[in-house]
Amino acid sequence: MKQYLELLQHVLNNGERRHNRTGIDTISLFGYQTRYDISNSFPLLTTKKIFYKSMIHELLWFIRGDTNIKYLVDNNCNIWNEWPYAIYKKSSHYQNETLSEFVTKIKNDAHFAKLHGNLGPVYGKQWRNFLGVDQLQDVIEQIKTNPNSRRLIVSAWNPAEVKAMALPPCHSLYQFYVDTNKGLSCQLYQRSADAFLGVPFNIASYSLLTYIIAAMTGLKPRTFVHTFGDLHIYTNHLDQVKLQLSRTPSKLPVLKIKKIHDKINDFTIDDFEIIDYNPQSTIRGEVAV
Repeated sequence: MKQYLELLQHVLNNGERRHNRTGIDTISLFGYQTRYDISNSFPLLTTKKIFYKSMIHELLWFIRGDTNIKYLVDNNCNIWNEWPYAIYKKSSHYQNETLSEFVTKIKNDAHFAKLHGNLGPVYGKQWRNFLGVDQLQDVIEQIKTNPNSRRLIVSAWNPAEVKAMALPPCHSLYQFYVDTNKGLSCQLYQRSADAFLGVPFNIASYSLLTYIIAAMTGLKPRTFVHTFGDLHIYTNHLDQVKLQLSRTPSKLPVLKIKKIHDKINDFTIDDFEIIDYNPQSTIRGEVAV
């Protein structure tokens, strides 16, 4: 994963300080690309521990078209909690609950979760129902029947619904490519990328998605290409980034899919095994909302 460390260093060396909606400045640059060979190993960062079960649950949540955080909370995946909480705090139902208390209510009260756990028509909605189109299923069928197509695209950016989303999609469009050796590659365009917190998750998530679709279509995972618009490091993550840059990457793990399903909605976390993942210690950072 030296590509990722080079990305961090490139932002530090070439970025400019910018203000943004969160109130926490970033060191930012526009336009960058990394490539990861995923044919024999899985690109899960080793210079800090990635809680990959949360990554898998989030991807399964996207795949199922879900937009309510209750499934994530029930599975101890807390990466989306801050956004519905910020909306809840502005509502008439808010009773000065802390974020932790809000999450407990989401977990234990289905009615409360239905009212206050939804993020609007975010990723899963657009992947599976973009104005009535199931983009993800259509792409799977196209890979099976027309693998040379240049239209193997899923877009999460829906201008008609962006304003209704708690957070407009950062990883906004991805495209698949089938090569002549039956390899499946994926390229993600990410309009906005939190280099320290978000990008390691994004690399792993879209690589996993490529593995899943390759397994379903009789192909082999080949390459993940990550293309960025606004790539940035938040200024409250600078110490964490410097610590990470001081570490040496170790051998990447291997991903095994233990059971392949005919329907993509049928995959569960028990179908995946990460083998020989030996990361260095966790480096924590606060998310900017």
